[in-house]
Amino acid sequence: MALKKSELYSSLWSSCDELRGGMDASQYKDYVLVMLFIKYVSDKYAGVPYAPITIPEGASFKDMVALKGKPDIGDQINKKIIAPLANANKLSDMPDFNDPGKLGSGSEIVERLTNLIAIFENKALDFSKNRAEGDDILGDAYEYLMRHFATESGKSKGQFYTPAEVSRIMAQIIGIHDAQTSNNTTVYLISHIVQPHG
Repeated sequence: MALKKSELYSSLWSSCDELRGGMDASQYKDYVLVMLFIKYVSDKYAGVPYAPITIPEGASFKDMVALKGKPDIGDQINKKIIAPLANANKLSDMPDFNDPGKLGSGSEIVERLTNLIAIFENKALDFSKNRAEGDDILGDAYEYLMRHFATESGKSKGQFYTPAEVSRIMAQIIGIHDAQTSNNTTVYLISHIVQPHG
């Protein structure tokens, strides 16, 4: 059964509610996006040989679930989940899940991270099939979050991400809109916001 976008969006925004307290949208979006990424790649690629993303043993979403309620949950997420994933896949700029300035300390950080993990544990959020109602589920989720983060922080969404419409136009301009794509086909779009003067 396909994952319903409405259910996905509702769960994603609930995860934002868990972090909203002491952070600006531009800060907590990183935690939600990393959680979404870990859940997605774990569902899709954990235990899959030659997958485009390596999920090291002990660094999947399932392993993150096992950390719920532990007094050192933030430190353990950093050491057992984030660091191995980042090292295996050459990822950088991962948020610190043990930052008391953003996530609180003591029971506050434990409760916040435990609740955040529980939201992504929802059985309805099964990313093992990449499509929801015929669309790219990770792309849809990312766009949904970027739109809401931009609105909440009072910025234009263009300051957070390249809108899908711009990407489609660029693909047509450079002639790849009908191309067969694979994991080896990558296009990087770098957008620059020009602010009018005067």
